[in-house]
Order: sequence, then structure tokens, then C-alpha cells
Amino acid sequence: MGAMRARRLPVRHRRDLDSQATYGEVIAIREFRALWYGQGLSLLGDQLAQVALAVLVYNRTGSPLATAAVYALTYLPSIAGGPLLAGLADRFARRGVMVTCDVLRAALVAVMALPGVPFPLLCGLVFLVVLLSAPFSAARAALLPEVLEGDRYVVGSALQNMTNQAVQMLGFALGGAMIAAMGPYRALALNAATFLASALILVTGVRRRPAVMVDGGKPSMWTMTRAGARLVFGDRKLRTLVLFAWLCGFYILPEGIAVPYAAKLSTGTLPVPVITGLLMAAMPTGTVIGAFLFSRFVTPSRRLRLMGWMAMLSCLPLVVTAMRPPLAVVLAAWVLSGMGGAYQLAANAAFVQQVPPEQRGQAFGLVQSGLMAVQGIGILVGGFAAERLGPEPVVALAGISGVTAAAVLSMIWAESRGGSSSQAEAQAAT
Repeated sequence: MGAMRARRLPVRHRRDLDSQATYGEVIAIREFRALWYGQGLSLLGDQLAQVALAVLVYNRTGSPLATAAVYALTYLPSIAGGPLLAGLADRFARRGVMVTCDVLRAALVAVMALPGVPFPLLCGLVFLVVLLSAPFSAARAALLPEVLEGDRYVVGSALQNMTNQAVQMLGFALGGAMIAAMGPYRALALNAATFLASALILVTGVRRRPAVMVDGGKPSMWTMTRAGARLVFGDRKLRTLVLFAWLCGFYILPEGIAVPYAAKLSTGTLPVPVITGLLMAAMPTGTVIGAFLFSRFVTPSRRLRLMGWMAMLSCLPLVVTAMRPPLAVVLAAWVLSGMGGAYQLAANAAFVQQVPPEQRGQAFGLVQSGLMAVQGIGILVGGFAAERLGPEPVVALAGISGVTAAAVLSMIWAESRGGSSSQAEAQAAT
């Protein structure tokens, strides 16, 4: 009897792991609601602030280069300081890190909202605000698996992802009209208020947890960064999952050249700004649809099996642009590409399971910094190439390169999962 129970237990355990959570079940968790509301609120304020900042800088300097330079500052801090500061999420209590970052960002943005702030100081404030997002995001990413377990984590991640995409579309769509009505300085003041509101929601809705590291065992930040890099890139499975996440550099590239692509697609019926908006909204729309379908109707084990195919789907539709199709076909292809990007949910969940809790903040920080880097580099390379080749072949080349990389990663992932599955089956048979 004992041998029979030993054989059946792993099977029953795998079935439990394969059970699907529901959105209602996840939303019912008070701490998740606090994280969800706080993130959505501050993100909406950020979208409004991005538009306000662009308007403010251009009105003050009249320089497209200065406006682009300030926008570039939203990438640089996360790439440069993200890996180092992300370790704060493992070194200190994660709720405390998030609240502190929110309060500091509120103060910095409030200074930005003062009329007459010199341009160099404005750039410095932007740099610091974005720099503080690194430990905040790392702490939130590391805290979420403690709030949501099992498939609830995937469903909660999907819900947050859909909210992020919806807020971005709403923020960019309404940002211009709101700033025209209230002015850029009031818009920045509103962003500062959203940070304070987020901090209040976190304090009242998320319970305090102690730091994962004991006081006597806290290494230096540089030591933690090196240890996190060894963990993430020294393990084959984790390295493959990180590279899956960084594939977004290929399928995000088209958004960076949406304006010149819109100019190519314009036939006079629709103005270029309208076509640009449609193109930039296509992938986020597909991401929302894909995240909902992938998390709601696909079982956890099947998500891992489909991850490689979905990753290829995120890039393959872009190849159709080589044939210079009309706007409707391009929009459909970009929506389909966004749907394929839902594989990131499976990659994220598998990554969480492989990383020790005490190193999650550092690991997520490294991955997030890499994400910012590949997106920024991809957009820069795409813009440089589009000036010489035109937007259509550049988008197609990004799709071909992405499909090739995804296919290689899929084979590596299938091989590593095959070994793990065979080992699990051998253990279940003994």
C-alpha cells in the first residue's frame, strides 16, 4: 500500500498544480487589489506626465532634439542603475521599499510641476524619478508571488498586464486633450498626487512583511548584483527564460517607427497622426486579447508547452509587411503579433518558480533592465535602418530575426523540459 501511495502522490500533485485560477478568485484577494490599484493609478499618472513633459520641453526649447533627449532619459536610468538598485527589494522590507519610492517620486515630480524650473534641473529630476522605478518594480514583482500562489500568480500577472496595456492606450489617447485643458504643470502635479495615492493604498492594503535577508547577512549592493547575475545567467533554464523575455526587442521595434510607417500607408483618406495612433494601439490591443485567452482558457502545463510556438507567433506576422500590404492587413498582423506576446506570462511564471525568494528582487531587476535595454536598442536600430531601407523591410527583417531567435530558444526549452519531464516520470514510477 505504501508503494502504491508513493507512486500516485506525484500525479495528484501535478494535477493540483495544473488547476486553473479565475479572475474573480484573484481579485477577491485584498493585497492583490492594493497592488493592482496602486500600479494602475501611478501608471495612468505616468502616461499623462510623459505627454505633459514632452509638451513642456518642446514649448520651452522649441527643439525636437531636446524633446527626444528627455524622452530617452526614461530608458537610461533603468539600464544604468536598475541592476544595482533592484537589490534593495531583497535587502529591505518590500512594502517599505515601494512606499518610500512612491513618496520620493511624488516629491520629485512636485518640483518638476513648479513653473520656471531650469531645463538641466528638469532633466535631472526626470532621471531620478525613472531611477526610483527600478527598486519599486523589483519589489512589486518579488512581492506578487508571495501574495498569489500557483496559477493565481499567472492570472494576476495577466490582469496586471491587461490593465497596463489598457491604461497606456487610455493615457496616450486622452493625455493630449487633458493637457490642452489643464496645462502641463497641472498635469505634472496630478502625477505627483497619483504617487501619493499609490503609497497610501499600499500602506493600508498590503501587510508588512520583514526583509528576506537578516540584518547580519546583508552583503554589499555590488555583491548582490554579481550574485544575481550568476544566478540568472549561470542556470540554463533561467537563461533561456530571460532570453524569451528579451525577444520583445524584435516585436516592439515596429512601434518605434510607427510615424514613418504611417506616412507610407497614408492615402489621404486618413491623416498620418490617426494612422500612427492606430498602429501604436494595435499591439497593446492584441496583448490584452492574448493575455486574457492564454490565462483563462489554457492550462498551466499547456502554457509551458505552447510558449515556444507563441513566441514565434509574436514575430511571424510582422514578415507580411515585406509585401507592402494595406493598412487593414498591417493592423491585423500587429494585433496578432501582440496576441503571441502572451507567452511572456508563461515565461514569467516559470522564472518565478526557479528563483529563490530571497533573490527575486535582484533577479527581476536584472531582467527588467535588460528589457529596457533591448527595447531601446531595438527602436534605435530600427529607426536608423528605416531611414535607409524604409519602414516596411525593417519591420519584416525584425519579424524574420525574431522568428529565428524564437525557434532556437524553443528547441533549447523543449530539450530542457524533456529532460525534466523524463526525470519526473522516472521518480513517479519508483
